[in-house]
Amino acid sequence: MDEELDLFTILAEDKIPEKGKILISEPFLPDTFFNRTIVYLVDHNEEGSVGFILNKKLELKVCDAISGFEGWEEYLSMGGPVAPDTLHYLHRMGELIPKSVRVDDNIFWGGDIDFIRSLIRDKKLDTNQIRFFLGYSGWSAGQLERELKENSWVIARVATDIVLNDQIDNTWKRVLRGLNSKYRMWADFPESPDMN
Repeated sequence: MDEELDLFTILAEDKIPEKGKILISEPFLPDTFFNRTIVYLVDHNEEGSVGFILNKKLELKVCDAISGFEGWEEYLSMGGPVAPDTLHYLHRMGELIPKSVRVDDNIFWGGDIDFIRSLIRDKKLDTNQIRFFLGYSGWSAGQLERELKENSWVIARVATDIVLNDQIDNTWKRVLRGLNSKYRMWADFPESPDMN
């Protein structure tokens, strides 16, 4: 089996939102920002939830947008509509990066930006180890639970490589096709329900 395709089958549908899981939007979610998105949750508690959209790559390179990242030619991703002028990052460098917060076994959130700049400058960081986002997705207390009751999202787990890889096309469709359930057919729904 194609290794890239295999990444999309390592999914388990779930009902409980928690950090380290993804939210997959239903195909006709009326919210234009979150339509056909996958959001990786980095925090979920009684005060609310925080996550980053995995499938909204921007046409803006990190090196062109942020000082001190010369030579880092990877593209930024839009993490969400909240604070779109703030920089966030997910990585697999663990506690090597000071002040990082563990999200899952192999994924960490944030950390000392100057230390990351030094790793990039010294060429000690590979593009498959870190991913940068502008803004984030946020839900207030109880908001995500309400959206889940309205069937706006499906919760699942996904391989680490999907979280850090912004190069895989049609991620939303491919993740849905990896689910062993009724959600597979969502992947083939047309963008507009009027189209047949």
